[in-house]
Amino acid sequence: MFEGWGFLLSEIWVLIALSALLGLFIGWLVWGMRKADASDSGEAARLRGELDACQARARDCAARVSRLESDLSMARAASARPVGAVAARRPAPAPVVEPEPTPEPTRVEAPADDAEVGTKPATLDAPRDGAADDLKRIRGIGPKLEILCNRLGFWHFDQIANWTDAEIAWVDVNLESFKGRVTRDNWVAQARALADEGA
Repeated sequence: MFEGWGFLLSEIWVLIALSALLGLFIGWLVWGMRKADASDSGEAARLRGELDACQARARDCAARVSRLESDLSMARAASARPVGAVAARRPAPAPVVEPEPTPEPTRVEAPADDAEVGTKPATLDAPRDGAADDLKRIRGIGPKLEILCNRLGFWHFDQIANWTDAEIAWVDVNLESFKGRVTRDNWVAQARALADEGA
């Protein structure tokens, strides 16, 4: 009675295994399609948002172009009007009253005694050996004042260190907008110390 059952049981197990595999395959297909639909809908929403933004920018650009075209057509129309039409609409200019000539301002020169104060120190046309001392190391001399000192012929510490009182007075007066700096900042003493340091 149980002789043919072994074959049937093996067949049943094979059929169960096949149905399980078929169920897994169908489930995988259905589940994968759901995921693809979900990701596709997210991607579609993002693309839709980008499309809306692009369309809004295109509308703004179109409005701006139409404004510019209307401004251009108004400018062309204004430039195409005859000169007489524009002049006819303008009120007549008011008569110009010639002002009385004003006398030339007299130039006030510095008193002659300023230039004659003190004695001009010995100067150089250029620095010795082509290398000037860094006069900015003296407290009170900045880049502009160094250029002015060079223009006056002072390039080295030993020049400044040897100034007499009369020469200091001359330099103080001739430093243009820096008058009095030599005495106020005591350049001579500083230059002596720097000259000694260099020696």
